[in-house]
Amino acid sequence: MNTRMRRVAVAVAAGTMAVSLAACGSAKEAGDKTDTASGAVKGGAVKVGLLLPENQTARYEKFDKPLIEKAVKDLTAGKGEVVYANAKQDATTQNSQVDTMITNKVNVLIIDAVDSKAIAGSVKKAKEAGIPVVAYDRLAEGPIDAYTSFDNEEVGKVQGKALLEALGAKAKDGQIVMMNGSVTDPNAALFKKGAHSVLDGNVNVGKEYDTVEWKPENANTNMAAALSALGKDKVIGVYSANDGMAGGIITALKAAGVSPLPPVTGQDAELAGVQRIVAGEQFMSVYKPYAPEAEAAAKMAVALAQGEPIATTATAKVDSPTTKGVPSLLIPVVSLTKANVKDTVVRDNVYTIDEICTDKYAAACAAIGLK
Repeated sequence: MNTRMRRVAVAVAAGTMAVSLAACGSAKEAGDKTDTASGAVKGGAVKVGLLLPENQTARYEKFDKPLIEKAVKDLTAGKGEVVYANAKQDATTQNSQVDTMITNKVNVLIIDAVDSKAIAGSVKKAKEAGIPVVAYDRLAEGPIDAYTSFDNEEVGKVQGKALLEALGAKAKDGQIVMMNGSVTDPNAALFKKGAHSVLDGNVNVGKEYDTVEWKPENANTNMAAALSALGKDKVIGVYSANDGMAGGIITALKAAGVSPLPPVTGQDAELAGVQRIVAGEQFMSVYKPYAPEAEAAAKMAVALAQGEPIATTATAKVDSPTTKGVPSLLIPVVSLTKANVKDTVVRDNVYTIDEICTDKYAAACAAIGLK
């Protein structure tokens, strides 16, 4: 992990969350032994299987993977190992990856599911093999042992409130387009629910889409269709569930000659999204501090692998369609706009000013005092 990523892990985690788990001290034990009765590893030499869903979104390879790897190393005095696989948005591939992890005898799994329903059988297989499972970022179905994510309904509310703020008194002067995420992602339904709870009755929704696989090109196609159906002069705003789709949406708006661009929301604070915010092309994103989420997942995983109880500072319980009362920790989020770029992603060393303010964005950065 590079120096900047270490700063992310330290600065964001320290500033946003304190997680206390019982496993932290056990990594210092002199010997690493397996409890044959429970399958738990007594000591630091745990093998953590990490399965992430895709690489279309920048966050997984840039943040989640290295942050979890670092946290596991820190929690196990350098003895722990992370075995990694990315499903590249293919649920069948991810199920095969779980089989491989079981064959390789990992001690615990952290799974960010491509498809929360499709993964349930593989979660059951892991449990039958004595391997506990932490659901990461998305609430997987099946007999999971723990879950950490962001308050995903709140994410939608934050996005909806920001869009209303941007529209102001003109909120009902035209129609908005809602570009939700993939139906295979349970978080997408929560984002949508939260957004509707704020927007319903305050705006007119002209078109709404569930975007296949979260792909920007699919959002682009949907947006072009919405403009054709509604008329480009009638669209006053766009709810986009994440930054990748916002990029595809804005490309479609520009291609249709829409000017000025209507406010467009986003999520994930991807670098391209932050740059569009600075340039005034995208109104906002949702900044989700990945370090505390990754740290929580790592602590849960190490505790479970070592047969220790999970004890967090939060006492949340979450129900999935198949499992009730899952011990959970939900991380708060922040609305990211031009006004707080410096106080969020720059302050937390997620991006440097030089990374954001390339030659293309230098003037826009200077205009908002980002230099």
